[in-house]
Amino acid sequence: MIKRIIGSSVLLTIGGVCLLSFTKKEDLDLSSYSTAGLDLYYVAPNFDEIEDDNTFVSLKLGKSYVGFKEALAFKESRGDYGVVNQFGYLGKYQFGKGTLALLGVKGFKKSDFLDNPELQEKAFYANLSRNKWILRRDIKWFSSKKINGVEVTESGILAAAHLSGPGAVKKYLRSGGVEGFADAFGTTIRYYMKRFGGYDTSFVVADRKAKVVF
Repeated sequence: MIKRIIGSSVLLTIGGVCLLSFTKKEDLDLSSYSTAGLDLYYVAPNFDEIEDDNTFVSLKLGKSYVGFKEALAFKESRGDYGVVNQFGYLGKYQFGKGTLALLGVKGFKKSDFLDNPELQEKAFYANLSRNKWILRRDIKWFSSKKINGVEVTESGILAAAHLSGPGAVKKYLRSGGVEGFADAFGTTIRYYMKRFGGYDTSFVVADRKAKVVF
């Protein structure tokens, strides 16, 4: 009995294959499978971007400059002026000593910087100002365009420059998103451009020689 059932199944399978092989192409209606008009672009986020999705949003601050810097600070350090991460980055905005030296903040004790919120805020603005000058042409050329599925905005560019440095952002934009960057946690330029896009950073004045005065 079992042999008979198996034999019938095999015959039905063979018969089905033969029937399909002799079906004319014009008899098959594949119109319902058309991809015309669909957005087929998709970039899979990395692990860090999936896990860390607690975006700081303030209805009061909105898309203002203050809203921008507080959202970025929340991503960097949860807004903590006194934090030092495992790679030695300092404060609310997680500055490296090399970047601080470029801004004129050098020869200081780590604790002096961490205990001085005003100095950290000045360093953040000076860094934005310097990066805005370096990337001024890229801001003009690429704003409102889409790269890797993300609309490019001035605030997104400045946030990405804070993450990776202006040189890496310039390469990313001018390569059409081919030359990417990820920090030690796997966070990418694309992610920062998306997460911090659309804020009003017109308050920041581009300055090639931006320094911290303290």
